[in-house]
Amino acid sequence: MTSATALARRLLDVIESDVLPLTSTGVAAGNKVFGAAILRKSDLSLVVAGTNAELTNPLWHGEVRTLNLFYELPDRPPTADLVFLSTHEPCTMCMSAITWAGFDNFYYFFSHEDSRDSFAIPHDLQILSEVFGLEPGGYRRRNAFWTAVSIDELIGTEPELRAQQSLITERYAQLSQQYQESKGGNDIPLG
Repeated sequence: MTSATALARRLLDVIESDVLPLTSTGVAAGNKVFGAAILRKSDLSLVVAGTNAELTNPLWHGEVRTLNLFYELPDRPPTADLVFLSTHEPCTMCMSAITWAGFDNFYYFFSHEDSRDSFAIPHDLQILSEVFGLEPGGYRRRNAFWTAVSIDELIGTEPELRAQQSLITERYAQLSQQYQESKGGNDIPLG
């Protein structure tokens, strides 16, 4: 088993090197800032990365689009052998997709509250409240299907990882601003 620090380091590296470039391209086209990746548990090597493509299909959130890309792979490994990484805490649709795909885990960088407060995208928390009657954080992060883990918890007080976290956060803040400034003409439900 990989130590929490080594796992956090690798997850941050994948966000920075593999997901962020895709998200930059997606945001430039008018999509939201959400992305995801799938890694092997055995060596944390990347299987696939993806980003939001809501302009093509409003259901192609970062996680669902990444799952779609994963299922297009000719020789995909079993989900029990994989780590699911999400840049933002998955919405209820994406949590369900991760569940139906058979993943026993997901790790996320930004929380639902971050999506609401820092990205001006409150829909995840609104849906949890209005549809399911759950307050922020009200779903079970450990359940019969999977365990959800905040990358922030894995990082702990490691200075190098905190510095990388800050750089990633800053880059996402820039992408969020770009998205917010350009979304006016987009036909995205719950934009």
